[in-house]
Amino acid sequence: MRHLIHYIIPLTLAITISLILTFNNLSPKPLPPFSCSPTTTPSTASLPFCDARLPVERRARDLVGRLTLDEKIGQLVNKAAAIPRLGIPYYEWWSEALHGVAMAAGVENGFSFNGTIRAATSFPQVILTSATFDAQLWYKIAKATGEEGRAIYNAGEATGMTMWSPNINIFRDPRWGRGQETPGEDPLVASRYAVAFVRGLQGDAFEGGRLSDDGRLLLSACCKHLTAYDLDHWKGVHRFTFNAQVTKQDMADTFQPPFKSCIQEGKASGIMCAYNLVNGVPSCADRHLLTETAREEWGFDGYIVSDCDAVSLIHEKQNYTDSHEDAVAAVLKAGMDLNCGSYISDHAKSAVEKGKLSESDIDRALHNLFSVRMRLGLFDGSPKTQPYTNLRHNDVVCTSAHQHLALTAARDGIVLLKNSQNLLPLSTSSTKTLAVIGPNANNPETLVGNYAGPPCSPITPLQGLTRYVKETVFHRGCDPAGCDYDGAEGVAGSADHVVVVVGLSQGDESEEMDREGLELPREQVVLLERVAAAARRPVVVVVMCGGGVDVSFARDDERIGGILWAGYPGEGGGRAVAEIIFGHHNPGGRLPMTWYPQDFTKIPMSNMRMRPDHESGYPGRTYRFYQGEKVFEFGYGLSYSNYTYKFVSVSQSKLNLKTSSPTENNSKLEKKLGFVRVSDIGLDSCHKARFSALVGVVNEGSMVGKHPVLLFVRRDQGRFDGPIKQLIGFRTVRLEGNEREDVEFEVDPCQHFASADEDGVMVIELGLHFLVVGDQEFSITINV
Repeated sequence: MRHLIHYIIPLTLAITISLILTFNNLSPKPLPPFSCSPTTTPSTASLPFCDARLPVERRARDLVGRLTLDEKIGQLVNKAAAIPRLGIPYYEWWSEALHGVAMAAGVENGFSFNGTIRAATSFPQVILTSATFDAQLWYKIAKATGEEGRAIYNAGEATGMTMWSPNINIFRDPRWGRGQETPGEDPLVASRYAVAFVRGLQGDAFEGGRLSDDGRLLLSACCKHLTAYDLDHWKGVHRFTFNAQVTKQDMADTFQPPFKSCIQEGKASGIMCAYNLVNGVPSCADRHLLTETAREEWGFDGYIVSDCDAVSLIHEKQNYTDSHEDAVAAVLKAGMDLNCGSYISDHAKSAVEKGKLSESDIDRALHNLFSVRMRLGLFDGSPKTQPYTNLRHNDVVCTSAHQHLALTAARDGIVLLKNSQNLLPLSTSSTKTLAVIGPNANNPETLVGNYAGPPCSPITPLQGLTRYVKETVFHRGCDPAGCDYDGAEGVAGSADHVVVVVGLSQGDESEEMDREGLELPREQVVLLERVAAAARRPVVVVVMCGGGVDVSFARDDERIGGILWAGYPGEGGGRAVAEIIFGHHNPGGRLPMTWYPQDFTKIPMSNMRMRPDHESGYPGRTYRFYQGEKVFEFGYGLSYSNYTYKFVSVSQSKLNLKTSSPTENNSKLEKKLGFVRVSDIGLDSCHKARFSALVGVVNEGSMVGKHPVLLFVRRDQGRFDGPIKQLIGFRTVRLEGNEREDVEFEVDPCQHFASADEDGVMVIELGLHFLVVGDQEFSITINV
C-alpha cells in the first residue's frame, strides 16, 4: 500500500514571489517601447501623427498615409512589425487579463513574467467572481488588473497593452470547457459583468463617462468571442469547423445582449470574432455581424481581432472561400482589422495584386488599429510624461491591497450548497484533529484555472485549514498514479472532522477540452463514499470546478453534512475556504449557472437551441428555459444566516403602455396576439413606464453577512415561448445580525419585461406578470 500520509509543515512554493518584488529599484529600468521621441527619432516628432494635441482620428489617418503597402501589411497581425524609418517599435497585440494579468499557455505574448517581475495578483476564475453578484467588486478587480498591467509595461517588461479579455459568451452548456472563463448563463449578468470589467480595465469610472472618444486608456479591453461561441471540442465536433445554428430569437435575447452592452455602455476598444460559423457564415467574415451590427447599429469604435488562426480556417478548414486571398479579402471587407496569426501577412499582398482586396480596405483596418495604440499613449513621446506613468510595479503589483481584494472575491463567491443539521461552521475549540483529504486539497495549480499568470502568494485549502487546526493530517486519496482508499479511510476515522476537497482541473475542462459527462471522476466518487463511511461525523466536501457537476449522490447522502462550491478560487482561495468552514466568514455566493444531472448529457452539445421543444422532448437550456430536473438551480446558495424579503413598495401595479401609433386596428391586433413590440412603444413612452420596486431584506441570523438580492420577473401562463423567468436586477447588501435594509430596484419594462419573438424582435407580453424575490411575489398587469 502506497504511503500518501503527510503531516503538514509550512510550504514554501516556488511561485510565491512576494519577496522578489521589493528589490527592483537597484538599477535603472529601461523605458517601455514608444514612438515619437524627439531625441531618438527627431524627424518624426514634429509630424501630425506625433502631435498629441490633435484628435486621434486625424493622427491615425496621417500615419497610415505615410506607410508603404508592405509596411501596412506588417501591421495587420498580432506581432506587428517595427517600422524603423518612422520610429515605430514592434508591438504585440496579444495579451491576456481574464482574472489578473496572465500569459497564454505555451505562447509568447505581451506579458511573459520572465524578467524581474515574476507574478501578478491572481483573482478567482471569472465564474466564481460572478457568483458574488457584485458589480462594484467586478469593477475593482478589473481596475486592479489594469493598474498591474500598466505598471508592468511601465517597467519595460511587457510588449503590449491590448488585453484580450473579458470572455462574455453565455455558459449555455455545462460541458463547455471554457465556461469557467465566463460570468455564467444569464445575459443580464454577462452584460453587467462586461460593462464593469471593461470600464475598470480601461480606466473609466464605475458609472462610465470618464473616457471621451480620444480618452486615454489604462489598458485596452477586448470582449470575446463574437458570437454564439460555446463549444470547443466535443465528440468529434470542433470549434474550428462548428456551424452554430442559431435562431433569430435566441440571438436577440441570449447571445448578443452581452456584446451590445460591452460596446454601448462599456465602450470597449476591442472585440474578438470567434472561430465558429453561425448559420453558415464564419464569424470573422460576417459583414452583417461585424460592420452592420457591431459598428453601425451598436456604435463600436475600436479594433476587431480574429481568434488565433481563425482567418486561415475560413479557407483551409471551413472551405468557405476558394483561395487564401479570398479569405483575407472576406475578413477585411467584413470589418475585421487584425489577424491573430500570420495568415494575412502571408497572403494580403497577393490579394491586392489579384484585385481581390483594395488598399483602402487595409487602410480602414489600420486606422482602427493605430487609433487604439494612440489612445494607449504609445505615440505621445516619452512615457515619463504620460498619464499612468505614476503606476510603478513596486507600488501596484502583488500589493497587500490587491491580494486582499482577491481574497474578498473568493470569500464572497464561494457557494454553500448543503449544510445539514447546521454542521457548518465547525468549532475551532472542539475540533482538535482535522483530516484533509483529496486531490485538490493541496494543488496550487488548481486554484487559478486557465488563462492565469503566476500568482503572488497562493494558499491551498490544506494550508488555509492548517492555520485553524494544528493537528491536521493530509491524505491525497487519489493522484494520477492511483488511489489509496484504505489510507484515506484510516485518516478519516481518526479525526474529529473531515474535509474532502475534490472536483475537476484543467485536465478535465479547459480550452479545446469539453466534458462528455457531468459527474465527478469515478475514483473521487468512490473516495468520497468510503471516507464518509469511515468518518466519525458527517464530512464536509469542497468541490473545485468551473462547470457544474452532478453531486446529487452527495447532496442526498446524510453522511455528507456540508458541500461548498469553490470554483477555481484564485490565490487566496484556500484561506477563503478555511474561513468559511470555521465561521470567520459568512458565505453568500449564489450559483451563476444551473447544475444539471448527468441525464442532461443525452442532449447534443451542438444543439444551440435555448427554448424547449415539447414535440421532441428537448428540455431547453439555462434557468430561463430549461424544464428538466436540476441538481442545483441558478441563484441557489445557502448562508449561515437566514434572509427574508418583503416588497415594501412598488410604484406601479398596472402599466398601460402607449404605442407611438395607437390606431384602433393596431390596438386590436396587439391585444389579439397578446404582446406589443418594444419598437412600437417609443423611447419617451418607455422612459415614462419605468418604476421603482423597494425590497426589504432582513438578516435573521447572528452573523454579519454579505448577501446578493436577486430580482426576477416571471409571466403568468405565457402565450409564446418567452423565458420561464428572467433576472432583471441584482444588488448586494451587507447586514449585521438582525439588521434590515431596503434595497431599491429601477424596473424598465421595455428592457426587463421584454423577450424576443421568432423574428428576433423584442416584444412585451401583455397580461399578468410577477416580480419575484426569494419566496415573495408582486403582481403587475400590463396593457396597451
